[in-house]
Amino acid sequence: MSDNLPKVSWIGLGIMGSPMSENLIKAGYDVTGHTLEQEKLDRLTAAGGTAASSLAEAVRDADLIITMVPASPQVEAIAYGPDGILENARPGALLIDMSSITPQTSVDLAAAAREKGIRVLDAPVSGGEAGAVEAVLSIMVGGERADFDEAKPVFEALGKTIVLCGPHGSGQTVKAANQLIVAVNIQACAEAVVFLEKSGVDLTAALDVLNGGLAGSTVLTRKKDNFLNRDFQPGFRIDLHHKDMGIVTDAARTVGAALPVGAVVAQLVASLRAQGDGGLDHSALLRAVERLSGTRV
Repeated sequence: MSDNLPKVSWIGLGIMGSPMSENLIKAGYDVTGHTLEQEKLDRLTAAGGTAASSLAEAVRDADLIITMVPASPQVEAIAYGPDGILENARPGALLIDMSSITPQTSVDLAAAAREKGIRVLDAPVSGGEAGAVEAVLSIMVGGERADFDEAKPVFEALGKTIVLCGPHGSGQTVKAANQLIVAVNIQACAEAVVFLEKSGVDLTAALDVLNGGLAGSTVLTRKKDNFLNRDFQPGFRIDLHHKDMGIVTDAARTVGAALPVGAVVAQLVASLRAQGDGGLDHSALLRAVERLSGTRV
């Protein structure tokens, strides 16, 4: 660990948070983590980090506090209250929330933190579990330029595309747009897979040539094996994408933006979740198309 690097507190060690925190450890950062599951704390310590028994303990001496939890209610639960981040972090600390939450939650958090002398960036990511493991995430940031510049070395240990998108909440707005694009793209790929298979075409060959042309995408590159193998182990769960589609449709309604295709895909994501597939990877949208096409019960 380098004495010249800021001390990092990491809150939330799930599918994304664990490999991301480990990448900071590899980059030389002193990382103290907290989460509710002991096995995840054990993984952090095995990687060279320090486990904290409470959130307050984790953030007390940190220069940077990074949170990666599922949704707005969890961010609010760890941020506020006597045992929360804002009451226990030192003034001057920088809180970087990398969760995917509503833009308004980020705006409200920044305002509340300012009263405690704590700075905030919203910095959601795209790239899924593979991007987290490989440290090639896209990171979309909202907040002050000076705080972004201070956090840039940390972001560079986690991702490759790092952009300050505007004031507080802007990162979350861009992430909502990202989730809209990803969901529509996965749905289009799923429909193409079923169409190709029902037509008797070699699916592997078809996806290879499609991915080399204008139909190619990062989604198809990342999810092709999921489609081919029907492997829906979660890299990003349907439950979470359902939450994100709610965020983007609500935010779009607020600003008066029509999302006709997005609204349909949001319903398809919701229906897949209602059928009990919420814990699967979002590439499992293929299962819904198969059911509609009569190839899956």
